Amino acid sequence: MLKKLKPDIYVDDIYAIDYEALKHEGITGIIFDIDNTLIPYEESMPNDKIQELFDKLKEMEFVISFISNGPKKRVDKFNTRLNFYTRHRACKPLSVNLRKFIEEVNLEKNQVAIIGDQIFTDVIAGKCAGIKTILVRPIKPRNSIIEKIKRRLESKLLQKFNEMEMKR
Repeated sequence: MLKKLKPDIYVDDIYAIDYEALKHEGITGIIFDIDNTLIPYEESMPNDKIQELFDKLKEMEFVISFISNGPKKRVDKFNTRLNFYTRHRACKPLSVNLRKFIEEVNLEKNQVAIIGDQIFTDVIAGKCAGIKTILVRPIKPRNSIIEKIKRRLESKLLQKFNEMEMKR
């Protein structure tokens, strides 16, 4: 069970990911979550640093998608300058929209990675879709009670994963 929750990679943020290594590994498609992975909830547009990263990823010929549980208006607004494949109200951790993206862009599962900030949505969806999962620290967690509970559980899971790695 824990295996379904453990991300393949865990890093501080999207800028700490070695995209060259992903490319070398055969990853050609990247699915990004938006909220708290790329921008905080209170922002709606990518900043210049994000724009630069996506320009670099385009140059590297990655096929990019934003698959978010957020509403269409928010996802479309974020994507205005970037113009990538999107899915809104994706119902993650269900993997149906990840699978649709993989099929529509004609990639194999082993060629795709998902990058997100939540174990219980992004990582589980990625694992269920059979793709590489990359977890980043949330940019700015919400202060809702549900969010606090989820983040506390995620913190305990990450601690457990660390302990398991150290025993190896």
